Amino acid sequence: MVLRHRLQAIRWAATFALGAAVLGLIAAAIALSARARRPLLVAVAGLLVGLVVAIPPVNLWRRGAQLPYIRDISTDVQNPPLYVAVVPLRKGARNPIDYKPETADEQKRGYPGLVPLILRLPPQQAFLRADSAARAMGWEVVAASPRDLRIEATDTTLLFGFKDDVVIRILPHPDGSPVEVRSLSRVGGSDFGVNAQRIRDFMKRLAAA
Repeated sequence: MVLRHRLQAIRWAATFALGAAVLGLIAAAIALSARARRPLLVAVAGLLVGLVVAIPPVNLWRRGAQLPYIRDISTDVQNPPLYVAVVPLRKGARNPIDYKPETADEQKRGYPGLVPLILRLPPQQAFLRADSAARAMGWEVVAASPRDLRIEATDTTLLFGFKDDVVIRILPHPDGSPVEVRSLSRVGGSDFGVNAQRIRDFMKRLAAA
C-alpha cells in the first residue's frame, strides 16, 4: 500500500510538473507575441521550474519501462546466495526471499554483465575486504560470519527510504576467492535497476580496495 502511494506520488508529480511546463510555454508564447518582457520572464521561469521538477520522475519511469520487471538480482543465477540473518527483518515484506527461475532469464536479458568478482586473495582476506567495502557503502551490516564467509546487510534507498537486503558470499577457489552478491527489494514489482546498480557499485569499490 505504501509503495503504491509513493509511486503514484511520482506519477502525479511528473504530470503536474509537465502541465506547469506546458502552461509556462503557452504563457511565454503569448508574452512574446505581446512583447511583454516582464510576463515573458515569469513564464520562462515557470517553464524551467516545471521541466526541472518533471525530469527526474519522467526519467525514472522511462528507465523502469526499459528494464526487466524484477526485484531480485544475483551474480549467481544458478545458485544464488541465501538469506539467513535478515529473514526476521523481512517480516511483513511483500517480496519473498525464494529465488524464482524466471527471474534468472529476465536478469540475463537485462543485466548480462553481472558476474562474480574474483579476488586474488585467500578467502578470509577476501571476506575482510568485502566486509569493509559493505560498510563503506553505508549499508547496515546485519551479520558478518567469517566462518561461513557470508555477509548480510540492509541498504535504505535515499529517495523514498525503501529497504533492500544484500547478501555477500565468498567461495574458495584455486584461482582466488569469487565474491558473489545478491540484492533483493522488500517491496515492489520492479526495482527500476536499483539492485543491479547497487551490486555494480559494490563490486567497483571492492575491486578498487
